[in-house]
Amino acid sequence: MKSMSNDLIIESTTLWDFPRQNYGNKPHGNNKYNGVTPAFVIWNLLQRYTKEGDLVVDPMCGSGTTIDVAKELNRKVIGYDLNVVRPDIIKNDSRKIPLADNSVDFVFIDSPYSDNIKYSDDERCIGKISCEKIEFYNELEKVASEISRILKPGKVMGWVIADQWIKKKFTPVGFLLWQRLEKYFEPIDIICVTRHNQTSNTGIWHNRAIRFNFYLRGFKYLFIMKNPEKNLNDAPNPTAQKITTAKPRAKQKTFYSRRNKRGNQNLKS
Repeated sequence: MKSMSNDLIIESTTLWDFPRQNYGNKPHGNNKYNGVTPAFVIWNLLQRYTKEGDLVVDPMCGSGTTIDVAKELNRKVIGYDLNVVRPDIIKNDSRKIPLADNSVDFVFIDSPYSDNIKYSDDERCIGKISCEKIEFYNELEKVASEISRILKPGKVMGWVIADQWIKKKFTPVGFLLWQRLEKYFEPIDIICVTRHNQTSNTGIWHNRAIRFNFYLRGFKYLFIMKNPEKNLNDAPNPTAQKITTAKPRAKQKTFYSRRNKRGNQNLKS
């Protein structure tokens, strides 16, 4: 690990545990905002995958944590959201980002995990859809397609998501989203970000989890993925401003070996 100051450390493992939302003496976003992202997460990603002058985009920037961190690190930044809470956030639906193809150096997104938090009164908000419905993943895939379209070839995006356990039912939101993201991006790594300050992090809920045999959500996923390098012959005209829709990347078939019911031969599927 490389220490930058008393607060700032470039993480070297896939377990990130930040007890506070903020770092330093000035705010980065609003720590009272529903679902606010720890500023340390964005700081670490920008240190690793961007340089000064790069363009960073957050399609669901909430209270503006990405904007504050990026500006502090001398990155250009654009933040969009349906729920505008400050003047430097542009009102926009993340399923249609108004930027040219291959024009962005890094994208960060902390999307809704289900319909458990009220993010906005806007009916277009994906956070109004339950993660138990396929529609939820269909809409997030539209966002992924847009991120892939605006991101330069070979550049990186970070996506924060979490699973759900509610009413005795577990939904592996992270795994289900990952299957959609694989259509557009190449995996780099998966980080586990420890969850703090959620309403269930109390003695009562910990006792209930033990008594009734379930687990409280202890972490979020941070998926770090790369936009595939494109063939030079397919490179777009650098002066073109046309906005298209990103197509899923070709996926190689994987063959799994299994035995038949008698257990005496292998089959390929």
